[in-house]
Amino acid sequence: MNFGIPVELSGDNRLALTPQSVELLVENGHSVFVEKGAGKQTHFFDEKFEAAGAKILYSHEEIFGRSDVVVKADHLMPEELDMIREEQILLAFHHLAVSDPKTVKKLIEQKATVIGYELIEDEDGLLPVLYPTSEIAGQMSIQVASEYMKISRGGKGIVLGGIPGVPPAVVVVLGAGTVGRNACMAALGMGAQVIILDKDIRKLREIERLFQKNAITAIATRKSIEEALKLADVVIGAILIKGEKSPHIVSKSMLKKMKKGSLIVDMSIDQGGCFETSRPTTPKSPVYTVEGVMHFCIPNIPSCVGRTGTLALNNVLYPFVNELAELGVEEALKTDRALRKGLYVYRGIPIHPVIEKMFGMRVKDIDSLL
Repeated sequence: MNFGIPVELSGDNRLALTPQSVELLVENGHSVFVEKGAGKQTHFFDEKFEAAGAKILYSHEEIFGRSDVVVKADHLMPEELDMIREEQILLAFHHLAVSDPKTVKKLIEQKATVIGYELIEDEDGLLPVLYPTSEIAGQMSIQVASEYMKISRGGKGIVLGGIPGVPPAVVVVLGAGTVGRNACMAALGMGAQVIILDKDIRKLREIERLFQKNAITAIATRKSIEEALKLADVVIGAILIKGEKSPHIVSKSMLKKMKKGSLIVDMSIDQGGCFETSRPTTPKSPVYTVEGVMHFCIPNIPSCVGRTGTLALNNVLYPFVNELAELGVEEALKTDRALRKGLYVYRGIPIHPVIEKMFGMRVKDIDSLL
């Protein structure tokens, strides 16, 4: 089987596989094509991939043209849609719930098989490929908050942890999943006061246990969120509904109750954002202000630490890639329920319910097709 690792046109610095995993695929008789310079930013240089047995290709089109399986880190870009081969397998963080309908239509027309890392789910209901990305995102959210509290970055000049005689910043975390839990850990580690809200009491119990009651926990309701926002210097949005668009749990009117100069870091922006006022930003223009509140909304924040992001993604993704290589897509989907859960589209047939919900296209049960 032929695997392709392209440069991410979105500017995402991550790769999906490292040279070590490429070497394993090649040793098992498979071919791996890597686009020239794909790992340059993260110091996974072409020479390392060549030493692992990969062939370096010099164009994006050739990567798509020669690969049975394209293994991406970020989602497909519009200019890549016309490069997709018929019946190609496409692995990525696709996030189709917030995708353009033209993207979904093209994937179906090309009879592609589309597997989203964000959907792969094991028997315990965990998302093994998304998990380490969420761990990075949670920790990065507090690094971002610390940076943008500086006056030079537009903040009001706050040290998150405070000092003797000066109280710490109040960090409000919305969502106690993997992102929220890691944000809580990082904020507490810096000495901030943390309030974390979630609808799931089991997750809040876990927060209390992990952090020995050092974080304040509350059930998320409109009233409790509003009260927490009044106190916040920083708000971390960490809401995830698997495969679906994030709900807006903070409205524009609620922003008016926040302190002027406070900061929102919306880590749910990949799935549409959990603040009504959120919109995607870029590394060149990362923040904007609404109602006196700064918003940081860069998608794929783990790309900012692309080497760690690549290693983390590779560690959890390689076993699934190896299954596809050794068994072929049909047999791999038959035997691996977690991988099967990751399907958006199978050979041009819509599978995941979100496609019907968001785009009105009829979906089929994958079990009836295998």
